[in-house]
This record gives sequence, C-alpha cells and structure tokens, in this order.
Amino acid sequence: MTGCDTISTDKDSPKILILTTTACSYPGVDNAGQKHLEYPASTYVVNVLDPVIFPVSFYIDAFKMGYDGIYIASCGTDSPYKGTFEKLSKRIGDTVAEMKKIGIHYSRIKLSAICTVCADHFVHELKTFMEEVKNAPKTPELEAVS
Repeated sequence: MTGCDTISTDKDSPKILILTTTACSYPGVDNAGQKHLEYPASTYVVNVLDPVIFPVSFYIDAFKMGYDGIYIASCGTDSPYKGTFEKLSKRIGDTVAEMKKIGIHYSRIKLSAICTVCADHFVHELKTFMEEVKNAPKTPELEAVS
C-alpha cells in the first residue's frame, strides 16, 4: 500500500478498514469524531449505501492489500433497504469460510450494527475488535492485489 501507510501514528495498532452505511452507521462513526472520542488512527473509514454491495472477493482483497482487520458497521435490521442485513450476514459468513481456506483467522472480520447516535458504542466495539485482531493468529503472506 502507498499513501495510507503514513496515516497511522501507532505502529502497534492494526490497520483496520471500516465500512459504514450512509443511513445509519456513518452518522454514528462521524459523531465519534465530533465528540472527540479517541480510537487509534490506523483506521480507514469507507462510507457506502450498504456494505452488501461488496462481494466476498472484496474482503479477501482488502486483506491482500495489507489490512489487518475489517469492521463492518451496518444498519442491522434497521436498514432502509429490505433484506440487506440478512444478505450481508450471509456474505460475511461466506467470507469467513473463504478466509479459513487461505489461513486468515475469523476474528479479523466483524459485522456490527451501529446506529446514528451510537458513537460511544462504536468506539467501544472498535477498540475491542482491535484487541481481538492484535491477538489473532498471524495472517500468512498473501499474494498482493495488483
């Protein structure tokens, strides 16, 4: 990776990709910043309509690009898009099965429901996830995505 590697100031913090939903979790994550709540700078937030748009290969490629963990902050069952949380849950299950095949521990990906006002909950969840990622078995060398 280029560019992103210079953002983190804490070399001990895992590099985490955070996927948020425009309708629910992004406002909650943004609220954490507005409240000046602290969490490691080694996180990269991507705001999308709904993370269900990403195929299994997207998550695997993120690990190949050097992310240590992926945190999916969804709307949960409150999603304005009918059936997306169920589809996303299945997709993450399929992703975990694929991760297992290539030696990536399941604790390196997490699906969580974060609401528009859940800033404190988000920070707590993220810090807990980062500790889980730090303590997860090492990921094998993966062929880089070109």
